[in-house]
This record gives sequence, structure tokens and C-alpha cells, in this order.
Amino acid sequence: MPPTGIALDDADHRQRRSHHFDYKHNFDHVHANDSNSLLNTEHNSHPLADEHKDDDSSYKEIHKMTRYSDGTVKLRNPNIELMDQDILYHLALGSESHDLHEMFGDVKFVCMGGTPKRMEIFAHYIMNEIGYKLPPGTMLQDISEFSYRYSMYKVGPVLCVSHGMGAPSISILMHEMIKLMYHAKCQDPIFIRIGTCGGIGVEGGTVIITESSLDAQLRNSQEFVILGKTVHRPAKLDEKLARELKSLASHDDPYDTIIGKTLCTNDFYEGQGRLDGAFCDFTEADKMAYLNELREHGVVNIEMESTIFAALTHHAGVKAAVVCVALLNRLNGDQVNAPKEVMNEWQQRPQTLVSRYIRKVLAQKGQLKNMFGHQGLFGHQGSIKSPRRFKLVQQESQAHE
Repeated sequence: MPPTGIALDDADHRQRRSHHFDYKHNFDHVHANDSNSLLNTEHNSHPLADEHKDDDSSYKEIHKMTRYSDGTVKLRNPNIELMDQDILYHLALGSESHDLHEMFGDVKFVCMGGTPKRMEIFAHYIMNEIGYKLPPGTMLQDISEFSYRYSMYKVGPVLCVSHGMGAPSISILMHEMIKLMYHAKCQDPIFIRIGTCGGIGVEGGTVIITESSLDAQLRNSQEFVILGKTVHRPAKLDEKLARELKSLASHDDPYDTIIGKTLCTNDFYEGQGRLDGAFCDFTEADKMAYLNELREHGVVNIEMESTIFAALTHHAGVKAAVVCVALLNRLNGDQVNAPKEVMNEWQQRPQTLVSRYIRKVLAQKGQLKNMFGHQGLFGHQGSIKSPRRFKLVQQESQAHE
């Protein structure tokens, strides 16, 4: 397997060890900047005020906190360095049981989607798109199969991971994926969520790139309750990445690709104003008034993961984007009635756009060729550092149901 990532020099090793001592000061300083930015937003005339006037200095400080000098990921948690082993329970991986740098050090793109099947399909698709060749006699392998929670497939520099449904599920995955990037010494990884959504004034089959993610109260933030206290973190996505993805939409595509605001809710039914849940305490007129109000404020779609995804990637200094396909226009109804074959084709559309971006980046770096012989999908037995710890990680992961 070709070298993955770039080894840290002595200075960076010392930087990792000293990170523990200056963490508290830096965290308090940047966290205060984040909070002030959010407070300024909430005191604007409307919570949907333009977010294009982000504080560049705040972003630079966050990036400084979350990167070593060679671009590898630095965690905003000093406790990890003090642990004998960091077990990523829900991925069935461990920092001492597996050689995570050998396995994942070359990862440049982390693509996430809701279901294991969708991400397996995407793994096969991106493998063809970037010209990745498996060694003879090998096949795609679910790296996290022993976790029984998420599925993960590696295709060269692309990691394809399922995140389940809703904020709690993707939150757990995001913590462990960011830690995985740290342990693997990945350099400036890009996270992209590929999903489905309901459109607002947007017909089924339309590809939607999120420019700004809003919570159910139309705030561009994610609310956390930590040690009993409410904490808001900005839910910021990379605007340049969103524009670059939009530029890759083709005039030959038989569908529209748009950029707009995304509403993120905590559930599929009442939180999204659906009339067809087990409970409904509002009228159709109430629902339509709500959806039309969202539309007037520039919201073009609704889903259930974007604010937590945006908040955690921003807090980690990771460039990120959300690309979804609308399965229906919510102004016309609540239930998804498109035939299965149509739905399958629609779900391919955001994957196509994301693959164009990945191909473009790899081509610019001259990395589309010479991918034969990588072992990123199969046969990680050679990456097991400790058989005893490997067995322990499997047992721990299976025990945390």
C-alpha cells in the first residue's frame, strides 16, 4: 500500500504533547468568539439574517486550534492524549488495536449518508468514478461490520459511512469520525453529507446544496445540553465548497441543482408539519401557513441532520457541505409516492454531483491514476497492531448496544 498521509516531524510530536497544556486557554477564547458571533446573529432584526459576514478571524483561530503545522487534525480535547487506548466503540476500531494511520491516513473525503445500503452503493459508484481498482480476488469490505451500528467502506482517499437517522445518531458518528481523522493523521479532510429531504416549493428529484442550516426555531446554530447547561454552537458550512459544488452542475443534467437554506428538525412528522403522523394537533391550513413562511425566508428543504453536522464540523475546523435530493414538494403533500425505480434514480443525483467534485480535486492533484493495488477496501488484517486489543475492541463495541 502506498504511503498514507505525512509523518509528523519531531516538532509536531512535541506540539501534540503540549496541546494538553494550552488547550483550556485556546478553547475558552475561541468558544467565546463563537458565542459572541451567535449572539450578534440572534440580535439582528430577523434570525435569518445574512450569514455571509462571518468573522474571518474567528474561523482562522478555530482552524489554528484544530490543525497541526502539516495540516493533520488536532482535537479540541486534551484528554484523548492521556488515554492508554481510545476505543471508537460505534465503529469497532481502536487507536492501539488498529494501525489507524496505515488504514486511513490517506483519506481526503468523508462522505456520509443515512443508510448502510446507500453508502455501499456509493462506494461502488465512486470506485468506478475515480478509477480505483481492487486487488484481484478482493471485494468491498464493511470495516465497521462488528459494530452492528454503522457501515464504513474505504475507496482509496474516499471514506463512505452511514450515519443513521436524526441528530443523536449522526452526532455519535461525527465524534468518532473526527477522532478517527486525528488518530489517522489525515490532512485537511473534507466532510460531505449526501442525503434525501423534502422540498419546499421544489419538485422531487431536485438536487439541493445547503448554504445555511437552520434549526426548528430558524437559528443558524445547534443547541447542546452539556453538564446540564445549554450551549449553542454555530452551524456553519463552507460557503466556497457549496459554490464549487454548484458550479459542477451540468446543463445536460435532466434536473435542477440549486443552493438554499435548509431547515433541520428533530423528527420526521410533527416537527416537519406533517399531517400523517400518529399525532397531529394542527390543521392543514396551519401547516401550509408554516411551510409558506419558511419558503418566504429562503428555506428550500427540510431534513434532520444538517445543523448537528454543520456545528460539529465547524467546531472541528473541518470543511463541510450538505447535498441532498428532494423526494417530494411538501407544498403538495406529506407522503413520498414516487415509484421505487424513480426514487433510486433520484438518490443517485447528489452522488453524481459529489463524485464530480472528488474527481476534480483528485485530477488537480494528479491522483486519478495509479490507484491499482491499494488495500483500503479489503484485508486490513495487516493493519492490526495488537490481536489482543483488537479482540477487546470487538467485544467492547458489541457490548455497547
